[in-house]
Amino acid sequence: MDACEANVSDVGLKSGDRVLLVWTQPSDPEVLKKMAADVQAIVGTQGKVSVENAEKLLLSSHVASSFDWVLSFSLSDTSSSHSVEGLSEMARALRPGGKLLLEEPVTSSEREKLESDLKLSGFVSVTEESPAQGALGTNGLRRTRLSASKPNFEVGSSSQIKLSFGKTTKRPEKAALDSNTAKMWTLSANDMADDDVDLLDSDALLDEEDLKKPEPASLKAASCGQGTSKKKACKNCTCGLAEELEQESKGKQSNNLPKSACGSCYLGDAFRCASCPYLGMPAFKPGEKILLDSNILTDA
Repeated sequence: MDACEANVSDVGLKSGDRVLLVWTQPSDPEVLKKMAADVQAIVGTQGKVSVENAEKLLLSSHVASSFDWVLSFSLSDTSSSHSVEGLSEMARALRPGGKLLLEEPVTSSEREKLESDLKLSGFVSVTEESPAQGALGTNGLRRTRLSASKPNFEVGSSSQIKLSFGKTTKRPEKAALDSNTAKMWTLSANDMADDDVDLLDSDALLDEEDLKKPEPASLKAASCGQGTSKKKACKNCTCGLAEELEQESKGKQSNNLPKSACGSCYLGDAFRCASCPYLGMPAFKPGEKILLDSNILTDA
């Protein structure tokens, strides 16, 4: 297709559409005028056609979301003309769901960058309508036509998100219990006052064998106190050997206590008898071993 004969009849315009026609320099004024007339003929008197230079687009005062279509055709075969800033301004001027159709000469790498710039500018559904065919010269440029759409919402708009895990799931119903089974395991206050209800005595659950006192030897561990010539209780002993050894130790200590006829020798002279060997000695604690002087023993 010749650069000077951009066809807009098969774009998809309809009566009443508002169209922004963007052109670049250098362009043939007569070709541009014919294109604007063709677009106006399609949209009719109910529609609107605005013509804007791509270089002046950022300085324009177009109301946001005021166009149904943006047609940006480069009418020259020399260079590409669409920047990220210009594409973002086109997205701003389009209404939600509006369409963009652009055509320009690009190399294969520039076409990939152009698709990326469209997405970065906020466009979706980027599609190549007319694949590039035939080189335009020795510079490797080929004309291509891309279409894109603005999302069905405005920038900055918000909407409530319905989360699936926010829904309360209905709990499965419990299996119905047999009435007789439920009655068996239910005991109410009325049942407690009913003389017909027989309560089982807990003492009746024990027989004579259960009431017998166990033998201490049976409570000891098999290895407790073994392995040495002298009995020794295990650490944290629970079989009774520790208590047994403690009682034996107390018995040995009591056998080593000083013998006393009156049993008051340790209290002092006021309580001692006349023949007490501890006369004249201070009182001492019960069980304390007292060493008598050799002279006292001789006199005694």
